[in-house]
Amino acid sequence: MAKRQSASLPAAGRKTAGAPGADDSLGLRIKHARLVRQLTLKALAELAGCSESLLSKVERANATPSLATLHRIAAALDTNIGELVSGPDLTSSPVHRSDQRPVVRFPTKRNRGSIMLERVVVPGPGQLLQGDIHVIEPNTSSDEQISHIGEELGYVIEGTLELILGDTCHVLSAGDSFHFPSTLPHSYRNPGNTVTRVLWINTPPTF
Repeated sequence: MAKRQSASLPAAGRKTAGAPGADDSLGLRIKHARLVRQLTLKALAELAGCSESLLSKVERANATPSLATLHRIAAALDTNIGELVSGPDLTSSPVHRSDQRPVVRFPTKRNRGSIMLERVVVPGPGQLLQGDIHVIEPNTSSDEQISHIGEELGYVIEGTLELILGDTCHVLSAGDSFHFPSTLPHSYRNPGNTVTRVLWINTPPTF
């Protein structure tokens, strides 16, 4: 069987330049989008609320941004995370096998754990829906809150999830679900000692 492919972690034995876990294609896509929009590193960094140094490292595959930081970079480039981290879906099949799902890994601030997105639906041009399984390591959070246009719903497959919507923290367990407008500032955290897995659907595609 084919193994799941990670967009941020190199295959065993493959030599890569840059920081461990950094993704060459992510940096190239960000740089290409920046140049197309005729933005300097400094201008994009200011729009995205991050340092010029970090952005330069990301473009050179010497660093991988957190999920929240990448969201701000994507918004500043008038695109979404899915367009920046995922290659095109080369299959026209409506079926995606569990062992063939692409996987994207994001570090968290201070490298305290990571969050993986298993692509249930690989983002592509013209799509209205995006679906991922968020795999959240113990005591790991998505960092600061984000907000954007859209709508989201989710189902906790296993583990415990703290979903922070505005100033309210909701604690969900396996079998619980949620639904909210994406304009509401939101973030999440796995407060437990085991991995949390959440099926997360949003429209339009964001991640």
